[in-house]
Amino acid sequence: MNPDEQAAAAVLTSYQDALNASSTDMVMKLYAPTGILMAQHYPSSVGTAALRQAYDTIFNTLTLKVKFTIEECNQVAPEWIFARTSSAGTAKLNASGEGGPEANQELFVLQKIEGTWKIARYCFCTTNPPRA
Repeated sequence: MNPDEQAAAAVLTSYQDALNASSTDMVMKLYAPTGILMAQHYPSSVGTAALRQAYDTIFNTLTLKVKFTIEECNQVAPEWIFARTSSAGTAKLNASGEGGPEANQELFVLQKIEGTWKIARYCFCTTNPPRA
């Protein structure tokens, strides 16, 4: 990986840590102001206010303990990188305490803004088999 790709990979590690800490504030520091979250089964969350609301809802609903693996991280322009990851771990419903395996594949588009890599777009879908 080149230095920009290494810096983007560090953002992804920080994102993993923010998810595991259930911290909307930590997540928000990683997103571009025009960032977009495209979560499976939900409409896109576009911009800072919508992102904050989405992550507050996620963290109020579940507790995640996940580990990301960077499958590829490619700089395609001076200010743009795409990264493909996979993640695995557990998710626990906060209301009931019930939990189970969590596994996803993810696609990140990162943008360099004023010298700092930020998440511009993030999309994920589960790799767990459908529930019976």
